[in-house]
Amino acid sequence: QVHLVESGGGLVQAGGSLRLSCAASGSFFSVNDMGWYRQAPGKQRDFVASITSDGSTHYADSAKGRFTVSRDNAKNTVYLQMNSLKPEDTAVYYCNADFRVVSQYSDEEFESWGQGTQVTVSS
Repeated sequence: QVHLVESGGGLVQAGGSLRLSCAASGSFFSVNDMGWYRQAPGKQRDFVASITSDGSTHYADSAKGRFTVSRDNAKNTVYLQMNSLKPEDTAVYYCNADFRVVSQYSDEEFESWGQGTQVTVSS
């Protein structure tokens, strides 16, 4: 019942910038942690950045100083501002979010993934 929609990927030259967006929709009590992962061809999916519901952030070493993760709780949207892009940043970027669903009968935590958006950085 939860859907994540990503946008903002594309082709950019080394040193350029891109901003990725991911909006959550569906039935849930709250959106907790939201984050970004990436997967290059032939590689595993790796963590990039995350942000909690109150704005605490965490970054992979490869992203520190260049990427900024933020969120708009009113819109249930997470962003990834990517500056000083390098060819090694080329990958499919995936949005991830943790949700809490509460009712009179249950209290559950689960996660969802976006479809991925391609980021290609040329040298």
